[in-house]
Amino acid sequence: MADIAVMGGGLCGMASALLLARDGHFVTVLERDPEPPPSTVEEAWERWNRRGVAQFRLAHIYLARFARLLEVELPDVTSAVEAAGGWRHNFVDDLPPTIPDRVRRPGDERFEIITARRSTMEHVMAGIVAREPRVSLRRGTAVAGLVRGAPAVSGVPHVVGVRTDAGETIRADLAVDAMGRRSPLPRLLEALGGTPPYEQAEESGFAYYGRHFHHRGGMPAFLAPALTALGSISVLTLPADNDTWSVTLYASAADAPTRRFKDPKVFERVVRACPLHAHWLDGEPVSEMVSMVSGADRRRNYVMDGVPVATEVLSVGAV
Repeated sequence: MADIAVMGGGLCGMASALLLARDGHFVTVLERDPEPPPSTVEEAWERWNRRGVAQFRLAHIYLARFARLLEVELPDVTSAVEAAGGWRHNFVDDLPPTIPDRVRRPGDERFEIITARRSTMEHVMAGIVAREPRVSLRRGTAVAGLVRGAPAVSGVPHVVGVRTDAGETIRADLAVDAMGRRSPLPRLLEALGGTPPYEQAEESGFAYYGRHFHHRGGMPAFLAPALTALGSISVLTLPADNDTWSVTLYASAADAPTRRFKDPKVFERVVRACPLHAHWLDGEPVSEMVSMVSGADRRRNYVMDGVPVATEVLSVGAV
């Protein structure tokens, strides 16, 4: 059994902690945001302050591969998401009318998804983590550095723990980076005397403008694909949990006129002008307009010429 430090308490960090703990290890999760999850799913949506997750109230969907992994590795999470109002669906059932053979075939069940708002998914998983005996989740604790030990490979830093922003040293046999695409891990490795990973980055160039809705009568029907390109913009309609869903307009970040989509009146006029999507606005708004200009997509390689940039540290959830 090992002592493991997981840096980051989002979905990837909590899932990693559960998997490691159930393999018999003792896991300490360090999450920078201090606020604990509220008591209910709706309170989590309305007031949980997750400053470290820029897209916390933007549109989310968890695809079929995620659902299959949950069912196999963390079935209690799957059950808890469903119990919290998560949405199960198979998009094979939404084939366009131009495809006449609409009968499911053996194996199509692998395309079934289970999804929810990001706040709901985090709320559910946080509750399970809190009850896991081998996991300690410490909120309001940021990682300031790594602790170096005697190298196992000549010239390669060997990580034996992490240092918090309060100056505390937490010894660990393995440090897991789950801090997302903006993770400071490359900088922390460089400060340790190691070689930073090779990084490729490219701006996606998109901007997102969206809002969530609710209707007790259930989800709107799909009259068009969930993601529909309409010239220079796209419309994304995603069901979530508890009869909520999101409507999002995508455009080029360089397209100045589309920045007016942040205005809810302009947003509504544009969506209403799309005959196969207008009915997705027929609900009560449960959020303000939210927007984000997507940053760079990054790919980091932590192994250079077959040699790791450091030992006993690894990154999950972002590449």
